[in-house]
Amino acid sequence: MEGRFLLLSDVAAELNVTDSQVYHMVRSGELPAIKVGGRGQWRVERVKLEEYIQGKYAETAAWVRENPLTEREPE
Repeated sequence: MEGRFLLLSDVAAELNVTDSQVYHMVRSGELPAIKVGGRGQWRVERVKLEEYIQGKYAETAAWVRENPLTEREPE
């Protein structure tokens, strides 16, 4: 059974980015996370990561619609 929460390093591996990029996403509020334990270790809820990914798909689709690929003019 998969756990409910992920370490930032797990999120980084899932998104194929660095740990520091995930930390920045969390600290900026882009990716929801919580601090747990006496040392305040960050955790990202699996469902929040999936919501984040779906949001990025929607953002990308909107960007593609607004920026259609055009053919280059012949040189």
